[in-house]
Amino acid sequence: MTETSDTLLDRLGRWLAGRLQEESSGYEPYTPSDAETLRRTLEPGDILLIEGNQKISAAIKYLTQSTWSHAAFYVGDALAEPEDGSERRRLIEVTLGEGCIAVPLSRYRTYNTRICRASGLSPEDRDKVVAFMIGKLGLKYDLKNIFDMLRYFFPTPPVPVRWRRRMLAFGSGDPTRAICSSLIAEAYGQIRYPILPEITQAPGRASAQSTYMRKEILHIRHHSLYTPRDFDLSPYFRIVKPTLEYGFDYRQMIWDDKATAAATETKAAE
Repeated sequence: MTETSDTLLDRLGRWLAGRLQEESSGYEPYTPSDAETLRRTLEPGDILLIEGNQKISAAIKYLTQSTWSHAAFYVGDALAEPEDGSERRRLIEVTLGEGCIAVPLSRYRTYNTRICRASGLSPEDRDKVVAFMIGKLGLKYDLKNIFDMLRYFFPTPPVPVRWRRRMLAFGSGDPTRAICSSLIAEAYGQIRYPILPEITQAPGRASAQSTYMRKEILHIRHHSLYTPRDFDLSPYFRIVKPTLEYGFDYRQMIWDDKATAAATETKAAE
């Protein structure tokens, strides 16, 4: 995955990656969480899903039929404080241009996010997953696969819904692996923690009730097929919402009854 020389394809690949990561206009988060709230809520091993606003985000959302276009991994205080006094890096993520990097929580203070937490993860396995991700810092992805990146410049291709997900795997290379949640899935694969196992049926022994009995066999997908959406849908990851973690009580909410009444009157007059 690492680049060994700077060729024309490398330079073109970096330029395309930069274009794909340009921000789109008109993005407005509904319920962003500030960095301090995220820090109090997140635990090492958690996955932070992000609703991105880059050009490539639109393609990922469309192809995966999901709100989430990016995923970052929380390592807590495992990384040292920066010597320059800047904010501590507590997230590890993979970007198309930079590869595997560590970033502060404030990077996503203006984005819609969701926290996914592996259920029942032992402290030993949590440490292994964190160590795996830290060990990948500095990993670069080969951007010479120009055709892999070009398809993301067409965010809404006329493809039937059932085939959209497969488009990510078709002809994919390092750019797509960087875009998807491949590295995080690989980290959990090291400890054999399931994300979205596929269930297949296999013939069992004959019985008096029927000719064949079926038993379920779980097959963990190859890590390169995972996307941010899969952690959201996984039956093995719990969704953690900061507001609910700190004693939310709907009876303590203050409603603006005048504004509500005015809105109702305006709607009735239309």
